[in-house]
Amino acid sequence: MQARSSSQLTLLERLRSPEPYYCAELRPPRTGLNGSQGIDAWIDLQHGLRTLSRRGHGILLTDNAVGTPEEENLRHLCANSDESVERHQLVPILTCLHSLKYCLDYAARAQAAGFAALAVLGGDPQAGIERCTPHAYELRSKIRSQTPGLALGGWANPHKNLERQLDFLQDTSAQVDFYLTQVVSSSQMGVVERFLELAEARGFDLPGIFGVFHYRSAKQRTLDTLSSFLPVPVDEVRQALGSGCSAVQFTARSVARLLQLGIRNIYISNLPAHHPAKTLDAILRAAALP
Repeated sequence: MQARSSSQLTLLERLRSPEPYYCAELRPPRTGLNGSQGIDAWIDLQHGLRTLSRRGHGILLTDNAVGTPEEENLRHLCANSDESVERHQLVPILTCLHSLKYCLDYAARAQAAGFAALAVLGGDPQAGIERCTPHAYELRSKIRSQTPGLALGGWANPHKNLERQLDFLQDTSAQVDFYLTQVVSSSQMGVVERFLELAEARGFDLPGIFGVFHYRSAKQRTLDTLSSFLPVPVDEVRQALGSGCSAVQFTARSVARLLQLGIRNIYISNLPAHHPAKTLDAILRAAALP
């Protein structure tokens, strides 16, 4: 029997493959852009999806990231992923920050359109929007019963209590087939090591995609804003980017460290909307990765 290429594998098969799998987390255009800005954003996203897919990278698309209203990610993925884009390698993110009817309809639409997986997360509580269910696992359970067959992703934050994070993922009600992690940087690898050690001790082997944030600026105002949403290693970022290290080189350090820990599935967050594949490939080259 002829072996299938990596592009023919389902997401879960790809995540369990021994080969490294690099993903880009992209954002849909913000809502309310004027005509020319909106057109440019659509074109950038279309080119990004096609180029990333052609180069074998996975793609996560956010849902109102950090509380900023965005156009619906599923609509963009459907409109901008032609036959050149492998839909089973695309993972829309759905948060609980919508009505329950919207979320259940969204999952059904995603499956009907050929998507094989959703990452179903709680959503940033700072957005000020009430969740349709108090916890993401409750929404995943409702989606599972209505739309069986979709692989559902959850969330783990290695910066928080590791025992509890693994409790959440291992709970029989979690309805998790894979998980994403909160972003880390090279100076924060200790928490990842402890997470992996505890997971191994518990026999936890669900595939995860570990996140790295691409810091493009060391401006204090930018870092302060980011710090309200994620654990920013402010001193590390300022020292590195202020001493001649490029943003690409800095991100590459973190990617390389994750690989040294045996992690093979990695997503890069905050890539530029214009030519994200070019930046992602530059990061991989800087880390001297396959």
